[in-house]
Amino acid sequence: MRRKTPTPPSPLPQRHGVDPVRVRLPAAGTWGTVRAHLVERLSGAGAGVVDGMFAAGRIVGADGRPVAADAPFEPGMFVWFHRDLPDEVPVPFPVGVVHRDEHIVVADKPHFLATTPRGGHVAETALARLRRELDLPELTAAHRLDRLTAGLVLFTVRPEVRGAYQTLFRDRRIRKEYEAVAPYDPALALPRTVRSRIVKERGVLTAREVPGEPNAVSRVELVDHGERPGGPARYRLTPATGQTHQLRVHMSALGVPILGDPLYPEVAAPVPAGDFRRPLQLLARTLEFTDPVTGEEHRFRSGRVLAAWESYDRWAAGRYDGPSDGQ
Repeated sequence: MRRKTPTPPSPLPQRHGVDPVRVRLPAAGTWGTVRAHLVERLSGAGAGVVDGMFAAGRIVGADGRPVAADAPFEPGMFVWFHRDLPDEVPVPFPVGVVHRDEHIVVADKPHFLATTPRGGHVAETALARLRRELDLPELTAAHRLDRLTAGLVLFTVRPEVRGAYQTLFRDRRIRKEYEAVAPYDPALALPRTVRSRIVKERGVLTAREVPGEPNAVSRVELVDHGERPGGPARYRLTPATGQTHQLRVHMSALGVPILGDPLYPEVAAPVPAGDFRRPLQLLARTLEFTDPVTGEEHRFRSGRVLAAWESYDRWAAGRYDGPSDGQ
């Protein structure tokens, strides 16, 4: 049995709380040089960008020294570099911290802030911010929360405990409860458990329900509502599975799509960057689990209040000015 070659530590420090990109060259290939492989692998950046990085000495090997553009291709070789950070509009809302110990950080993420670097959201993410603000460079997300969804996210402080907490989510040994504001339909019989099969295709914005064995299960309960049919009402949502956009798809299928949802039931026109006026009214309210390292029973609760429930008219008029705390 072949032994897996250990990954050497990064020779480059983080930048703005963002890790450098690590690339391992394939075990076999026809590339004559490291440059040839990176030009093909990073085709979206363009050969000119790759050449500029080589010229500036920004692509380094395990010893931290710059790799020459004409360095021969070596199967299994590791190289590191920092990509240029995209221009990001700062999300003007803080990341709250509801718990911190030597193993984990539980953050209360605001709407509009991505959990981890991806695409055009890199330094303006909960992970990068917390690494900088808490001086925890090894902090890692144990799971992800959609950028448009607010609420609780679990992070691990040290690499050696990361797997234990990620396993909680993989094995569904963590209870998550969400809150949503959506229209009130007196004809909708609740509570109920929604079961369906949801697929999300790469490159497609929305997920969809299809015939077949259910892979998405959500408990939907009505918590409170006004007197006027059509909205707004407050719902408690408890997912038993974790399909992409699961709660948003299920609420839309019930005829009560979550307020502020730009994808369900129909894809809305994109809003300009920096438009934070009407956030999706979905909140990861609680996380509950037995700590796999300490054995302690945890129950964490977000202190945020959904804006459309606090003041529907203000939210509907696009006058959202940031998350409020308290219940």
